[in-house]
Amino acid sequence: MIFKETELKGAFIVEMELIRDNRGFFARAWCQKEFEAHGLISGFVQNNITFSPKKGTLRGLHYQIAPHEEPKLVRCTRGAIYDVIVDLRPESPTYKQWLGVELTAENHKMIYIPGGFAHGYQILTDDTEVFYQVGEFYAPEYERGFRWDDAAFAIEWPINHPLILSEKDRHWPDYLL
Repeated sequence: MIFKETELKGAFIVEMELIRDNRGFFARAWCQKEFEAHGLISGFVQNNITFSPKKGTLRGLHYQIAPHEEPKLVRCTRGAIYDVIVDLRPESPTYKQWLGVELTAENHKMIYIPGGFAHGYQILTDDTEVFYQVGEFYAPEYERGFRWDDAAFAIEWPINHPLILSEKDRHWPDYLL
């Protein structure tokens, strides 16, 4: 596995090293020792899958506050997404900065998102599936979110006007800076 720290402190793009032969390929998608060696959490407590049939669907931006912040490892297993993370850790040198990365079934990239980040993604192809591991149990009373188009962050989404949003995502307020 190849770990590439992003410009947002503590967030990594994780690339699988594909070992190819006439059968296809083998790759390690998770290794506790390798994650610990990079100072990342090694105890995921949930695995989640989302499926979106329509290009343009947007999910997010969501996060959980302390003490239930959710570190995540996200991979697109079918189709393609534009994954966005926002650093909401006030003590971080990258506080209030965002990063977007394209994750596809073909590029096999993953993104490691530390706790204290907001997360969302936009579907780039029809019939897209996303798999992610989460390091904290979902705690609805600690869930928060903000609008996908909050001017405070000026996130540049590939599709300017999402075709499909959940009611909850449609009604999140702007982030209070």
